[in-house]
Amino acid sequence: MTSFDVDLDRSSPIPLYHQIAEQLHRSIRSGELEPGSLLGNEIRLADRLGLSRPTMRRAIGELVDKGVLVRKRGVGTQVVQGPITRSVQLSSLFDDLSSSDQHPATAVLTNEVVPASDEVAAALKLPRRSSVLHLRRVRFALGKPLAILENHLPDHLVEIGDADLGSAGLYQLMRAAGVRMKVAKQRIGAREGSENECALLEEPADSPMLTMDRLTHDDTGTAVEWGRHVYRASRYDFAVTLVGR
Repeated sequence: MTSFDVDLDRSSPIPLYHQIAEQLHRSIRSGELEPGSLLGNEIRLADRLGLSRPTMRRAIGELVDKGVLVRKRGVGTQVVQGPITRSVQLSSLFDDLSSSDQHPATAVLTNEVVPASDEVAAALKLPRRSSVLHLRRVRFALGKPLAILENHLPDHLVEIGDADLGSAGLYQLMRAAGVRMKVAKQRIGAREGSENECALLEEPADSPMLTMDRLTHDDTGTAVEWGRHVYRASRYDFAVTLVGR
């Protein structure tokens, strides 16, 4: 069982169950309590922390409802890998994971200059068979595979392929090369994962996947990136803010 400490203020107006839940959640977000960590059953946890069983049950229940803990019969309470929520905005997955302390890492599968397919040439508004940089990577968060990212960049940006794509995000490298990304058109969908995708993302065969196609333009209106990405639906979702008019 994983040991952990909580610092309770019994004179505080904040209920004890909420204090426990907040401190446990903080430990999970920071990685101090890793996915798979066993906390034991609620009776033993209550006894160890000097709390009533209903208080401990309510604290655990709050985190179960948030999807970060799970109760398992015969095992106790276990930390699970919660989903990553990403706002829909013009930012890279690498940047978003870094800002939320998810420790992104990348395995580069493809990094080559190839003739553009008809689909890629049409998206980037290039002549047929123009040279484009083709990238395919697996993006990891907290050591677990999260997404397969496939991108095509036009010929004037192929030198980005010489950079260290394993330790930096694509948008970071594009900005460093002087690209000023201004607007993107994005389509989000869902489908079953292919055999290869499920294997790379460590999901069972035919698991559901979220998909995203994105075409990005710079501040001159030139297409600078076309991406087709696949995300684990079990660990990822998009968040959109809607404003009334």
